[in-house]
Amino acid sequence: MKGTSTTRIDSAAIIRSIARLALIVVAVFVVHQLISWMMDKAETAQNGPLLMGLMGIVFLTYIILISIPFVPGIEIALSLMILRGPDVVIWVYGATVLGLFLAFLAGQYLSYSYLHTVFRDLRMKRACNLLGVLQPLSRKERLDLLKDKIPRLLRPFLIEGRYALIGVTLNIPGNALIGGGGGIMLVAGLSRLFSTCWIFVLLMIAVSPVPIAILVFGIDPMAFLRSD
Repeated sequence: MKGTSTTRIDSAAIIRSIARLALIVVAVFVVHQLISWMMDKAETAQNGPLLMGLMGIVFLTYIILISIPFVPGIEIALSLMILRGPDVVIWVYGATVLGLFLAFLAGQYLSYSYLHTVFRDLRMKRACNLLGVLQPLSRKERLDLLKDKIPRLLRPFLIEGRYALIGVTLNIPGNALIGGGGGIMLVAGLSRLFSTCWIFVLLMIAVSPVPIAILVFGIDPMAFLRSD
């Protein structure tokens, strides 16, 4: 009887995990298709208000997409720069900041009970145990626990410098392999070790190098792609 019950629980967990993965895949596919369609419409539209409305939908879609873990949202940002040039950079910058901040908020406010269910379904027993340890702790107690788990030499980088570490990681090429911007910010939110206000300030700084290069120094890396 016990073996049968365990088998049923395992099957239910597998089904839930597959359903979650399928939902993410479908959502990403639909969003990509929507963006392609909107970009084509925006490129051929002659009506000003219609163009602005279509671009607004594109930016909203971009905000949602870049907040999803393992999605390289920079590809969409480059597509928007190719389409509209430097005039659209400030909007891409704002949408990127909002998308990453959305991922952080999702991690920060997801309940530990829900996360425990997800990790249990994925057979991540250590993660489940860690959640059980972290749930009753305050932010200071979590920092103290982290100090006890890492070497003394790394503490300045991983604890005192944790905000700078997040900023650097967001700008590492190929960070989609470790979750992308959305995944990085989701984990940061899950840790409950970061201030919401300071994370927003950090994102405004971390995402700014490319917009500054284009708007302040006049560097347009996509100009040759728009030239006749």
